[in-house]
Amino acid sequence: MGYEEAVIVSRPSDKQHGMPHPVVWTILHLPFGALYGFGSVALTNVASQRGIPISEATLIIAAGGLINWLKWIWAPVVDITLTLRSWYVLSTVLSGFGVFAMSAVPLDRQHFAVLIFVIVAANFVNSIVAMSVEAMIAGAIPPHHAGRVSGWFQAGNLGGIGLGGGLGLYLLVHLPEAWMSGAIMAALFCACCLALAFTPEFPSSHRGRGPWMAVREVIRDLWTMLRTKAGLQCAILCVLPIRTGSAQGVLTQHAVAKYWSAGSDQVALTQGLLSGVVTTAGCFIGGFLCRRFHPRVAYAGIGLILAVVAVAMALAPHGPTPYVVWSMIYALGVGLAYAAFTAVVLDAMGPRSGATKYNVFASLSNFPMWWLGLLLGYIAEKGGSHGAPWMLFTEAALGIAGVGVFAISARAIQRR
Repeated sequence: MGYEEAVIVSRPSDKQHGMPHPVVWTILHLPFGALYGFGSVALTNVASQRGIPISEATLIIAAGGLINWLKWIWAPVVDITLTLRSWYVLSTVLSGFGVFAMSAVPLDRQHFAVLIFVIVAANFVNSIVAMSVEAMIAGAIPPHHAGRVSGWFQAGNLGGIGLGGGLGLYLLVHLPEAWMSGAIMAALFCACCLALAFTPEFPSSHRGRGPWMAVREVIRDLWTMLRTKAGLQCAILCVLPIRTGSAQGVLTQHAVAKYWSAGSDQVALTQGLLSGVVTTAGCFIGGFLCRRFHPRVAYAGIGLILAVVAVAMALAPHGPTPYVVWSMIYALGVGLAYAAFTAVVLDAMGPRSGATKYNVFASLSNFPMWWLGLLLGYIAEKGGSHGAPWMLFTEAALGIAGVGVFAISARAIQRR
């Protein structure tokens, strides 16, 4: 069965569902990216400024990454219980409480363990925001819109990271009380629920069959997908350290930005608001590339592009201006990469059990992002005055090696 034929068999057509404009997926996905950005950019930068070591501040990023790695475990609950709209509203409101709690905990070494616990809990709830949107998309898009929708969908994720990181850092620094920043972010989260009015409702195909039967059906759907060439190649791509963008979180830390003589204003601009705009543009470009090339080919090619950008940034002259310029180029590449990931996953999965299938792949892809982020933070700290460039060289080398491994495995799968 060829690529186009396989997609057509497993996807709904335009006539089956009234498909909303893709900007709806952008709005609905914003709270998911914004909560992660508030922790990985805003809180991480402020923690570094307050004397918390780089390796410990990186735990703020890793706390959210750990949940994104494990979320496949509870994804089937979304497929077999409440409606997708109900799950979205519930998880978005609770995510608002979560970001408020993250801002209310004092950011010092005495309360650092409490903050990490709150971040893990908030990201657990926030993961369901993305699951419900992903399941809606799986049931709504026709085959020829996968590339276009992937761009808009990831624009909400990465644009949300820029919003939560940039706006969150600005509010943390300039408002009289830190909890005020979380309250404003929570209100913005809840406002995104209004976009649900433009989405069709897709009741779960597993509801009403009993919990054990529903779980068995979800597992069978997942196993059937993983036995296809597209599903197996997608899984291999996800576990390799390709297009991770892990250096972006480390670059936000005050001690790392100092290598380029960049201050908190440059970090807030390039890793927050401006980064959100650039990564959003990258998402649309990435979606376009996945419409012109096979998504898996585009995915691997974008991974090589990110490796080249990391090397160039490491070798470029120091200073605030190079930091801003190369951070923006890197952010553009991250946008390309995330759109390619969604297109690859949508190519491999069908409309049934959308939350489970998507989040199995998302969890697999978040594992290399998680461990690589910790590794890069360690190298940046222990590498002394040259820790920042060595961190970028490490990411590039692992990305190139990952593309090589995928090329070999893909050829072996095609032969069999």
